[in-house]
Formats: sequence, structure tokens, C-alpha cells
Amino acid sequence: MSSSYGETIRFTLFGQSHGPVVGVTMEGVPPGFPIDLEALQAFLNRRAPGRSPTATARREEDRPEFLSGLVGNVTCGAPLTAVIPNRDIHPQDYRSFRDCPRPGHGDYTAQAKFHGTQDAAGGGHLSGRLTAPLCIAGGICLQLLAREGVTIAAHIQAIGDQEDLPFDPVAVGEAELQTLLARPFPVLRESAEAAMTQTILEAKAAGDSVGGVIECAALGLQPGWGDPIFGGMENRIAQAVFGIPGVRGVEFGAGFSAARLRGSEHNDAFCLEDGQVRTKTNRHGGILGGITSGMPLLFRVAIKPTPSISRPQESISMSRREPVTLEIPGRHDPCIVPRAVPCVEAAAAVAIYDAYLQGKKGD
Repeated sequence: MSSSYGETIRFTLFGQSHGPVVGVTMEGVPPGFPIDLEALQAFLNRRAPGRSPTATARREEDRPEFLSGLVGNVTCGAPLTAVIPNRDIHPQDYRSFRDCPRPGHGDYTAQAKFHGTQDAAGGGHLSGRLTAPLCIAGGICLQLLAREGVTIAAHIQAIGDQEDLPFDPVAVGEAELQTLLARPFPVLRESAEAAMTQTILEAKAAGDSVGGVIECAALGLQPGWGDPIFGGMENRIAQAVFGIPGVRGVEFGAGFSAARLRGSEHNDAFCLEDGQVRTKTNRHGGILGGITSGMPLLFRVAIKPTPSISRPQESISMSRREPVTLEIPGRHDPCIVPRAVPCVEAAAAVAIYDAYLQGKKGD
């Protein structure tokens, strides 16, 4: 099972959705860096369940307990391990899904791979609950990147057919990102919040769910981070982002719309700005040849509708080999997009910080 990521800084996620704890071990964290634990907790709170009418009713404090790697609040060079206890667990809600797989979930494929030995409660190790320790790793990397002048923030670009303004690919700035980080519902156009919330609540009332798109920006990256061919910045970020359950696609810069352009329309002209090499446009999204260009790094993530819905769905009994109608009890997000925003920021942070440290080794 591949639950580890990274080269110079490497972290491993462990635990199951309704097990005693979920957690992370990080190796390669540089020593001597103080970690703001209050800021880390505030970051984790953005992802935590049970804090909004548009989220699952499962209530978890998501307070990490550090077992190693810190002396006081300062990194000491030892592997950093932190756990988050699972308190509000209902494993009994999932007993029937070992035989009757839920549409859209990994129940059937986990059975095919692990032959009944898997933890089926809440998806076990396949669960979105594992994004909590991902956010520990990402939250720490965000603080370490801030020391290098890098800021990462994301916003909800769309929920269903309700859309927010996109980032300006050239002019997105630090103040804009800080404003997003301070908003409980991160959108650039404040009026989008009400429309998106209404879309989520309508899906919830219908016993259904809805997906959306998250757009993420990273500022302050120096030119030259990332490695061709398989260590390119897109490769690194995409691998980390696809570790978030529910992600269906990732695109950088102009993304799939580039396929409808000519080269003369897609190429970004180079220019000098205050003696620095820049591009007049930024359809490349801050990455050329897998390597950062110094322009804002921009990417978008497509999030599918939550597969757990209360409406009747068709499935099968694997033991009886016959069709069944499945109704899913329990507590589920009608839309995971708002809680996935810090997860996307966390995934970007671990990928970018790993690339930064990799580059320093080669200096």
C-alpha cells in the first residue's frame, strides 16, 4: 500500500477512518525551525468536520498529539510523528458494505484487492479522514515555505453550476491570498458564497450531493524549482493532490482549454520587469518544462460529488450474487469542496517544499 510521498522530505499517512487514531510520520524535516502550533491548529480547523451546516455532522476536535520530532515547538531533526484521535466513530454504520458495495466508493475494489481483510468502516484507510494528517504535514510545510517567501492559498472556483471569479494569472497578489486564508468560505467574489451554499443545501435536502472546482495559487517561487522528466512540478503536485479522495482531475495554467488554442495564442511572451524575467501572460501557470518560471503557479482541481447519498442506489450482494437497493445511513458531507480547500493547499505545500529542498541539495 503506497501511503508515503516525497523524496527529500518524506511523509507517511497511517490509520483508518473509524480506528483509534489517524496520523503522519515526516522524515527529513530540517531541525531548528519553530512551528506555530496555534496556526497549525487553525489550519486543521478549516478541514475538520462538524463545523458547518454544509458539512458532515461527525464532530472531531482534530487536535494533533506530537509523539516525536519536536522539542517544545522546535523541530529537532528526528522523524516527526503526530496522531489525531478519532472520537466520534460509528463503525456499525458500515457493516453491510462489506457485502453490498456503495456506488462511487472503494468498497468493491478494496474487497478485490484485500480479499476481506480491509477495514470497511468509513472506507478504512481509503477514507477522506486521512486528509487530517495530510493537513498536519501540509500545515508544517506551509510554515516552512513562508520562511522562504512562499504563500499558498486556494479558493472555491465552482460548486455545481455556481462559479466564483478566477485568479488573475499574472496579477494575483499576496493580499488577495491572505484575504482568502482569513475567510471561512474562501471565495474571491463574496456574493458567490450565498449561491454556492444554497446549491449545497438544495442537494442535501434532496438526499443528494454536489461537486465543484478548487483553484490554487502559489506565490514567491523562484525560477528553477522542479526536475524533468518525472520530477516536474506538475508531476509532484498532481501526485500529492490525487492522494485526496474525491479528486477527479488536475489542470495547470490554461489546462485543457490549451488544446483548443494555437501556439501563437498559447505561448507567453517573455519580458523584463524591474530587471526580472517575467511573461506578459501566464497560460503556462508558472511551470515550463516541469520547472518553475517565477510567475504565479496556478492549478485547478476537480472534486466529484460525495458518493455517500441517502437516495436509493443500485448495488449487488456479493455473497448472494443478486441485485439490491442500497440506502446509505450515517453522516456525510453533501459537498466536500469547502473542506477540501485546505487539503489542496496542504498537498501543494508538501510537493513544493520537497522540490525546494531537492533543489537546495543540488546547489
